[in-house]
Amino acid sequence: MTDTTELNRRIETSNVSKEGIASRLGISLSSLNNKIANRTEFKASEIDSLVGILHLDRPAMIRIFFAKKVSRCDTKEVVNA
Repeated sequence: MTDTTELNRRIETSNVSKEGIASRLGISLSSLNNKIANRTEFKASEIDSLVGILHLDRPAMIRIFFAKKVSRCDTKEVVNA
């Protein structure tokens, strides 16, 4: 699952808007928001692009895109660990 809080924080501190990120990924803003909110999953190619766009190092990439636990506000469903 995606760590929504951390990904949003990284986007806010970057020089790229969500609209710009969606455009660079070739998806709509709505699709990007759904992926960030864990309603749909990021493709590997999208994660690879986001690593470059947001200048993420490998540990940050793993924390953000391969989170085992997320808070309830990060997903519509309750996640049981």
